[in-house]
Amino acid sequence: MKIALLGYGKMGKIIETLAKQKGHKIVFTASRSTSEGKLTDADVAIEFSTPEAAVTNLTACFENGIPVVSGTTGWLEEYDKMLKLCEARNGSFIYASNFSVGVNLFFKINEQLAALMAPWKEYHVDVEEIHHTEKKDAPSGTAITIAEGILPQSDKQNWQLDASEENMLSISAKRIDDVKGTHIVSYTSEIDTISIKHEAHSREGFAKGAILAAEWLVNRKGVYTMRDVLGLEA
Repeated sequence: MKIALLGYGKMGKIIETLAKQKGHKIVFTASRSTSEGKLTDADVAIEFSTPEAAVTNLTACFENGIPVVSGTTGWLEEYDKMLKLCEARNGSFIYASNFSVGVNLFFKINEQLAALMAPWKEYHVDVEEIHHTEKKDAPSGTAITIAEGILPQSDKQNWQLDASEENMLSISAKRIDDVKGTHIVSYTSEIDTISIKHEAHSREGFAKGAILAAEWLVNRKGVYTMRDVLGLEA
């Protein structure tokens, strides 16, 4: 499989190393200031760039008929526009706030826990995320996905960063040096607390999941999610 890497920072370089170990070839790399190779030589693109660059990168892939897997967060106000472009070009697209297999299993567990907790109104639910100090967006896309898994089962109107209103689901975001990514969901009552937690130990989990998604997507058309890749929809 010939891969284009759109975004050639820490994540891009980890993806490159792991993809080569699996026998794949990197035919194009692009960062903020430089590029090498030809995008059109790629069978699939893996996009981990910046919120400012994501839409341009996705547009280039759709216009050139290249399936694209994107893990960039912070640009989702343009998500519907990109879906329409993908569909208009008969393209292939997977977006995930987090490609880690463990995190996507955590998303499913989170939804199941939210359904179990729904009748028990004495429990107050909140979400906490902790990331490295270089992370630009807050809350994380992963925390937002977690919140969106809780909301349909709760009486909260929406999520909000550091919410104080009772009708809002609060997400707290902390930035600490060299934290790869920790997410905690807590249900607290006067009697007890129920918590689930995912803690990433390295960025390799994100990279492995992105490569897995690219391998799955390369011969398909349409818009998919990691649920499709992992068979979690049933």
